[in-house]
Amino acid sequence: MGRAKKVVLAYSGGVDTSVCIPYLKHEWGVEEVITLAADLGQGDELEPVRKKALDSGAAQSLVINAQDSFIRNYAFPAIQANALYENRYPLSTALARPLIAKLLVDAAADYGADAVAHGCTGKGNDQVRFDVSIAALNPDLKVLAPAREWGMSREETIAYGEKYGIPSPVKKKSPYSIDRNLLGRSIEAGPLEDPWTEPLEEVYLLTRPVDNTPNSPEYLEIGFEQGIPVSINDTRYDPVRLVELLNERAGIHGVGRIDMIENRLVGIKSREIYEAPALLVLIAAHRDLESLTLTADVSQYKRGLEETYSRLVYNGLWYSPLKQALDAFIAQTQQRVTGTVRIKLFKGQATTVGRKSDYSLYTPDLATYGAEDQFDHKAAEGFIYVWGLPTRVWSQQVRNS
Repeated sequence: MGRAKKVVLAYSGGVDTSVCIPYLKHEWGVEEVITLAADLGQGDELEPVRKKALDSGAAQSLVINAQDSFIRNYAFPAIQANALYENRYPLSTALARPLIAKLLVDAAADYGADAVAHGCTGKGNDQVRFDVSIAALNPDLKVLAPAREWGMSREETIAYGEKYGIPSPVKKKSPYSIDRNLLGRSIEAGPLEDPWTEPLEEVYLLTRPVDNTPNSPEYLEIGFEQGIPVSINDTRYDPVRLVELLNERAGIHGVGRIDMIENRLVGIKSREIYEAPALLVLIAAHRDLESLTLTADVSQYKRGLEETYSRLVYNGLWYSPLKQALDAFIAQTQQRVTGTVRIKLFKGQATTVGRKSDYSLYTPDLATYGAEDQFDHKAAEGFIYVWGLPTRVWSQQVRNS
């Protein structure tokens, strides 16, 4: 089945992507498979992953550190958009997919490949995110998805790999399906497939249970420049270190857990557990700073676009025309979103307790009820009359009919 001669395969080192290598070569006639593993801060040692790809039959095994780009070019724009899918999930896993797709397309161009491939199955969201992102970046590039088509069970997949020298997993496999990167962890499957079952503590890694968190609160002052987080407690950090530090501090206080029923793009409801301490704290802090620095109409209008933005990212449309148009709008709104937000971390909660900005639209002389009050109270009567006029006319019409 000669679909392509040279293929760049998104590679994780797991069973499916490892088996993809001999499958592409022996079943689909691919002459050369180049694997690409993206280091997005998943915490794994990637040298064994690189070597496993070669042992599994890859002609070349690429490992690319894309952590800085991941945070700077994908996570930070999502924070500016206050992106929460279904108002809860901060897209920690979804944001990695358009970046990996870009790395695949770039590698295909660099190595003269005529196709790229991934190990996604036919039930998840990631297949859509990869396929659509790749098509947007290079519509002439073939996309191969062996695991979506081979129809093998888990046991059959392992047996197929053993036939070509890929060892079966030696340790007892966890019942959970876990994805991790710098922005957090997603956990699904196993006992979690019953939505009535409470997650065991064993599923969590980045966040402590509330009963094991400090008994005193911790305060963090997060500095933003044009909607981008740049500092913690007046110390500037590069993007990766800032997220790492905030994950650590928030996780110690049990902040960042999500347990939700999620509507997948393919029409399936899925029970998902997420840990995303830094991302959730940064979105909450950023949204609060916007409340101080954006006018009411811009802030209110932006809320609706944030929902659209989140849905676009979740649905794999990062590189779509509508997403680009929203990017331009959001960038315009962020020009004066500069300042500091004070966050209190305590017993599973991240609470905003203070905010300040040189661009603050909050005017104490107008807001105060004290002697310094400069608001013209007499103007209120005329304003209320005009504001309520349509309602008054409607009421009179209804009463007289």
